[in-house]
Amino acid sequence: MGIKRNKIYAAMIGLLVAVAPTSVMANKNAEVSRNLEIYSTLLRELDMFYVDTFSVEKTVETGINAMLNKIDPYTMYIPEREMDDLKFMTTGTYAGVGSVISQRDSLVMIQEVYENSPSHKYGLKAGDVLLSVDGEKVIGSTTSDVSKKLRGVAGTSVKVVVKRGDKEVTLNIVRDNITISSLNLAKNIGDNIGYIHLTGFTTGTADLFKTELKKLKQSGIQGLIIDLRSNPGGILSEAVDIVGCFVEKGTKVVYTKSKIKEWDETFSTTKDPVDLDMPIVVMVNGESASAAEIVSGALQDLDRAVILGERTYGKGLVQTSRSLPFGGSLKLTISKYHIPSGRCIQAIDYARTRENGKKFVIPDSLTHEFKTKNGRIVKDGCGVMPDTVYTGDSVPAQIVYQLYVKNIIFDYCTKWAAEHPTIPSVQDFKFTDWQDFKNFVVSKDFSYKTEKEKLFDALVEKAKKDSTYEAAKQQYDALQMALFRCQDEELDKNKDEIIQLISTDLAQRYYYQKGASEESLKYDKETKRASDILRNKNVYNAILSTSKKSDK
Repeated sequence: MGIKRNKIYAAMIGLLVAVAPTSVMANKNAEVSRNLEIYSTLLRELDMFYVDTFSVEKTVETGINAMLNKIDPYTMYIPEREMDDLKFMTTGTYAGVGSVISQRDSLVMIQEVYENSPSHKYGLKAGDVLLSVDGEKVIGSTTSDVSKKLRGVAGTSVKVVVKRGDKEVTLNIVRDNITISSLNLAKNIGDNIGYIHLTGFTTGTADLFKTELKKLKQSGIQGLIIDLRSNPGGILSEAVDIVGCFVEKGTKVVYTKSKIKEWDETFSTTKDPVDLDMPIVVMVNGESASAAEIVSGALQDLDRAVILGERTYGKGLVQTSRSLPFGGSLKLTISKYHIPSGRCIQAIDYARTRENGKKFVIPDSLTHEFKTKNGRIVKDGCGVMPDTVYTGDSVPAQIVYQLYVKNIIFDYCTKWAAEHPTIPSVQDFKFTDWQDFKNFVVSKDFSYKTEKEKLFDALVEKAKKDSTYEAAKQQYDALQMALFRCQDEELDKNKDEIIQLISTDLAQRYYYQKGASEESLKYDKETKRASDILRNKNVYNAILSTSKKSDK
């Protein structure tokens, strides 16, 4: 069967047994051994006798993934070839060229270039179409395949040929270590209010947060907004250290409860705080999860911040990585975490989900009440409920959505950027080429149809079937032209929202992620609401002293 197959069998057994302590294995040794023998024998039988070509490695990996998918979405097998991805998730670091790529039909395009990355230094631009990498054509390739070609050892060179407009451009790019910061923007946004936007909790996030917080304090801020919207979380200890910036040293922030009692842990702050009195608003939404919920939930339980926005995701599970044979790893859910009030914010019971196959969201009737430091009532089993509810902006108009998903806005920004080598600072930049954009939309045969046009098309089809169309064709054509003018009116009607998207895209091309965040802040109504709360001390204090928190 060969050395490789024997290694695969060993890895499969290692996955099942390596993660359990001896005391637990002793109780279930017979059951584990029996099932391992069945699985191993079945695999050998398939390998030896199955009529068609049979890949042991792919079959084992498929079986492992299917098994783990039945447990929860966070427990997963990471084979050796994907260990760099695990490193990137925890550290934010990888070796490559420093760009985001996207798929468009058979093409792979540069979607975004990271500031000070090799892509930036050697001249890759958003909108470039990748033609070849190191002499291999990539048209028809997936983003995953192209990403593997672009990544490599820092200091090595990669030859990239791209199509930029009507020209082919060849670039020899030297790869480097790329670090994606979880701190997207730290800024004094006016009225002595600071704003810090975190996109994750990778290694070093807390230190960077503390550094930027101190700079903001030196600039004279008297209130702080922490933006954790759509933050998926990350390393638990980074979240604890961020909370530690605002509470007394030694404050308990989170504790975990595991199946193995020896794995239970309590995490308290270990460093001196930066500020104990500054009012804080933390912004969250339904995609704020895990470590983001530890920060928002702990600050809420300690009555140290007002939480603004939407109910958070509700991920109260903790994972750790366990090494497996032959370079792989098991990312394993080992415990549930509880924040200072004692509540666990996990919103889905995966044990019950496994029983019937349907997601079991914990109902209100099964939640329990806890109290914050000031005696406000909070609940477990439902994520972090905001102190002040602020739902996101309304769903964009259909025409705006279609312009975005059909890449009309992206392609226009690619054209516009090629014609404008520089722009003013984000603070001073204002997009004024509205008519040029509308002309571009027409040139691209934008196929969006208003509801009126859809009704008109249905009317025409009906007319053609009953032979009345030809007699009234002239009138139909005139009506169609009138409806076309309605599309132009729809563009003008949604001008402000479209210009916001254009301006943010352009800011990203010239000033990268920081620029995009600064530009989007100009239009962010929720941030303005957070600022209002911070400016009104009576409102802020009333929220934190209320005896019962609203569950609206």
